[in-house]
Amino acid sequence: MTPSTGVPAGTATPSPASRRRLPRRLAAATAVAAAVLGLLTAASPASSGADSPPDTGTAAAPVAVCTTPPPGQLACQAEVIPTASTERAFTARDKAALPAGYGPADIQSAYNLAAAVRAHAGAGRTIGIVDAYDAPTVEADLAVYRSTYGLPPCTGADGCFRKVNEQGAAAPLPAANPSWAVEISLDVEAVSAACPDCRILLVEGDGADTASLADSEDTAVRLGADAVSNSYSAPETAVIDNDLSATDGLPARSASYDHPGVPILAASGDSGFQLDAPYPADLTSVIAVGGTSLARDSSRRGWSETAWGPDQRPSGAGAACSAHIDKPAWQHDAACPGRTVADVSADADPFTGLAVYDSTPDPADQLPGGWLRAGGTSAATPLVGAMYVMAGPAAGIDSAAGLYAHRADLNDVVGGPSVSIPGSGQECPATSTMCAAVRGYDAPTGLGSPNGLTALRF
Repeated sequence: MTPSTGVPAGTATPSPASRRRLPRRLAAATAVAAAVLGLLTAASPASSGADSPPDTGTAAAPVAVCTTPPPGQLACQAEVIPTASTERAFTARDKAALPAGYGPADIQSAYNLAAAVRAHAGAGRTIGIVDAYDAPTVEADLAVYRSTYGLPPCTGADGCFRKVNEQGAAAPLPAANPSWAVEISLDVEAVSAACPDCRILLVEGDGADTASLADSEDTAVRLGADAVSNSYSAPETAVIDNDLSATDGLPARSASYDHPGVPILAASGDSGFQLDAPYPADLTSVIAVGGTSLARDSSRRGWSETAWGPDQRPSGAGAACSAHIDKPAWQHDAACPGRTVADVSADADPFTGLAVYDSTPDPADQLPGGWLRAGGTSAATPLVGAMYVMAGPAAGIDSAAGLYAHRADLNDVVGGPSVSIPGSGQECPATSTMCAAVRGYDAPTGLGSPNGLTALRF
């Protein structure tokens, strides 16, 4: 099946000026890639054992709802598995009748959030969500999701939910797009699972181009978002070489992802290890969110996490070394001479994904509308974003630096498959820190997943 690009026809091709920069960009990228692959071959620490990811059984193969974008466009990072039920309502009191996938109680248990939720952490604070195009049924779908799990209503009428265009107005909204509608439902329902008391500000860009999404980012902060979740990405070189005003190796609108005091989070992507890092997660002002497989176990925590790697699709947690962004002072991994993606992680495996309700049919992806099990780093990013809002971090937060100073307050994720995708031409050693979840820092899962809110307060 062929997923929709979610991108309108007629996308402009790079100009001659952009093409003139391409050899220099490619030379730099090639040099860094060669350095990375050399380091990967030379230094590949062994992974210690951990529980295997849950058996995928006979579940349908996941569907990537957005495809690789053309130059100048970004793609959502949601992967979904259609479930057997398209029923609208379930009874929250009957756990056996709940839709397939993890719900709020599971997420709150897995990430040690239950006490914070009982204390109404996040009440009166706002999580900003930036996406492209309009999801016309999002508020109604959110109501179904929250009522199914016994969460309090979150509506436009009560001021909990707000949807605006990229200028910050309630109308006119962008054109509807069914692929991005799935992404938007995943985003608003994931933040509801982690933080039932958070307000939700959804900013819908006119399109998936870098300018529209950058404008939407600025709008989210201007309208009061306490953290902003961005579940989309594109290869950094493609973004830079399509941007005529790019300077110093950065797209001109990169400043839109730098708002001191407001944590900005972005998905690391769903394509496993890549030689071309994902934008905007590659920016040092952005907290890059990787992905795990999450399963119940008999440990004291009650859960285990491993790196999310290839299963029935060539997909896995995005991991990369930037060819354009210098390594920040707070990152010290030896396998990458530039900025390494990711910083932190959460559940992203669609086989261990979240239950999501989206009633907008998506014919291109053969999704009739209804309940889905959803993953991708599009799930991990709003989960961690909501936790930042609950934590109420320090006023000056401007990067992931605080995570690196408080890594002891995170769940170190160890084990699971390599995120190197076989046959991609971008493979790396299976035990490398760029491709495998090892003790300490690694690219697929960063420093690990949140264990409560302590590490997110700095």
